[in-house]
Amino acid sequence: MAATAGASFTVLFSICVTWTLIAVLGKAAGGKVASSDVIALIVFATLNYLPTILILTSFISVLMVVTRSYRDSEMVVWFASGLSLTRWIVPVLTFGLPIVLLTGMLSFVATPWAKQKSAEYVERFEKREDLQKVSPGQFKESASANRIFFVEGVEGKTAVVQNVFVNTVDDKGTAVIVAREGVINTGPKGERYLVLKNGRRYQGVPGQSDFQTMEFESYSMRVTSQNQDLEGDHDTDSIPTMQLLADDSNGARAELLWRVASPLTCLVLILLAIPLGFVNPRAGSSANLIIALLVFFSYNNFVKLLEASVRQGKFAFALSWWPLHLIVALTVFGLFAWRLNLNHRYHPLALLASFKRSRNANKKVVSQ
Repeated sequence: MAATAGASFTVLFSICVTWTLIAVLGKAAGGKVASSDVIALIVFATLNYLPTILILTSFISVLMVVTRSYRDSEMVVWFASGLSLTRWIVPVLTFGLPIVLLTGMLSFVATPWAKQKSAEYVERFEKREDLQKVSPGQFKESASANRIFFVEGVEGKTAVVQNVFVNTVDDKGTAVIVAREGVINTGPKGERYLVLKNGRRYQGVPGQSDFQTMEFESYSMRVTSQNQDLEGDHDTDSIPTMQLLADDSNGARAELLWRVASPLTCLVLILLAIPLGFVNPRAGSSANLIIALLVFFSYNNFVKLLEASVRQGKFAFALSWWPLHLIVALTVFGLFAWRLNLNHRYHPLALLASFKRSRNANKKVVSQ
């Protein structure tokens, strides 16, 4: 099981990291996040997906091992030795309980921390001065939506930018400013100014009488700076669990339901994989894997449906977090009973086999 889990986790984790890398690089290329924060954002996003990856890994690992035992006829030897299918529960729990505990730690501690840090990185970038948010070679609109900046390059790690283009629209019309370089200075009251050097300013529409051209050695213009507190409101998914327990709002209860569901889902699914792993040795085993994926995604979607219902106030948290897991646990119990009583004469499969034997016998009598 550990070897299968290692292979499954490697594949799922690689897919997750690749998808996250593409998404974060797309945001960085679009100027939504800083290029220097790409690695940190990838790490935070990966932590968010780790509980789901671990749940699917443990479920697939147990299912594939049980299926292989049936396919290689090892279960025939197992049952012929007088051992029951329930004897699989102990080794499966020995393998799965550490994963369940790790999933719970990630869900309750690591994932909220990662979401909070990711939100802070994005928010910190949005609160930077307009010129500092500009990536070389890209046009960027200011926060006030009346200016467009373009810089050709940045000199080292300083605030000096090279070959600046600024297009401003105000009550006086459109003004275009080009300069060799620019730097951000702070005024006596903390205000921020962009000081452009060795450039030109064009005001108005070319060809009309009010068109103006001006050359300058130094030109100062106010740039927007958003100085809101970085500790602003965050979504409930980034709130620590202890604070979430003290919050009685619908959003907090819904997020708590989602966090509680992760370890419970992991525990129930690894037990479900034992009876679900049955396969005819003469048939292929791909059908079981397809069924497992359908079960996993259906289970996950039902949890999200309950979370949305609690968030909207349709259901109470106390009556929503346990029924789904109880239903699946009873399903596990029913499947175990089905497999344990497979040879009972009133079992549906036994009745079907008896019906086929009687029909074949009748055909032989008629032919004779």
